[in-house]
Amino acid sequence: MDSSFEQLKHPNPHIRERAMVEIINNRDDSTIPKLMAALDDDDTIYRRAAVKTLGAVGVDAVPAIVDALSNSDNVTVRGSCAKALAQVALYYPEEPFPPLGLQGLKQSLLDENPVVNIASAMALGEIGEAAFDILTETLGATDNPALAISIVNALASIGGDQSIEVLTQLAEDDATDTYVKQTAVSALSRMELVKQYTRPKDS
Repeated sequence: MDSSFEQLKHPNPHIRERAMVEIINNRDDSTIPKLMAALDDDDTIYRRAAVKTLGAVGVDAVPAIVDALSNSDNVTVRGSCAKALAQVALYYPEEPFPPLGLQGLKQSLLDENPVVNIASAMALGEIGEAAFDILTETLGATDNPALAISIVNALASIGGDQSIEVLTQLAEDDATDTYVKQTAVSALSRMELVKQYTRPKDS
């Protein structure tokens, strides 16, 4: 097992993938704590591989991830935790995302550090419709343009009529920050393109 963790540091992505599979297949009580301990490692490759592996572990890893996301003093750890929750959503798109994870990300959207709040917005975008209300509530309350832009992009990645409605309101409101408005306009045109390409062909 320890050799698998060492291989998560390997520069070759295929070796890292194989190590990930070995870690998941041989999981025990120490797996999640070991992966969590890697989130403040100086080795970026190892840190990112640990984030991915936590995502592959799935729902069982969420309590430990949210605990560190909410309580760690280390910005790198908090940012990595938000990314790990995004990975859980990516690995298990068919499973309902745990409410604990949604609450953790709702809180970390308000983190003062952009590394954390932007990663949190992106994670909520990956989670999809279950995150819609959290994103729109925060969007309505924040006066941080960088965060608002991240939320606009997250809503665009969720898609659907609700997102289009919110983004259209932003795009048409003269009180909207210029950069946020531009982001909303370009997000809407991207969504329109996607709709055109995915529209069923007339038979």
